[in-house]
Amino acid sequence: MTLWRPPSAIRVKVLGLVWRDKRLLAAEVETDTGLIKGVRPLGGSVEYGESREQALHREFREELGTAIAIHGPWHVFENIFTHEGALGHEIVFAADVELADRTLYQRDEITFAEDNGLISKARWIDLDELKRSGVALYPEGLADYLAALPRQN
Repeated sequence: MTLWRPPSAIRVKVLGLVWRDKRLLAAEVETDTGLIKGVRPLGGSVEYGESREQALHREFREELGTAIAIHGPWHVFENIFTHEGALGHEIVFAADVELADRTLYQRDEITFAEDNGLISKARWIDLDELKRSGVALYPEGLADYLAALPRQN
């Protein structure tokens, strides 16, 4: 088992908000003991010299093997958090995206590999059910922001 800790630097991240009806595609975030403590939309770090758009396209190619189309405005969150006792700090850009590989919308669970080799699972999450379950949606503030938006799906 590989243990993840946030680096001691501010990172710039991109997240793709992929919707199937009113369900958001999100990957599980686990504690060191394997308990699911939250979920997070798919995406990753922006590399030096890369735009947020380029990073989001690259992340979805790497993680799901699919192209995407970015729709609508970008949402920005500052995420200062603690994971397993380690402080993390991110500036997160999130945008609605559509997957080119339409078959991914038919799968209830999608297994993929992170860039560090960790195997992750993503599922279609109903935000109302998530809130009732007590499982967090990361980054902090994303759930409240999404709840305030009218969903057209």
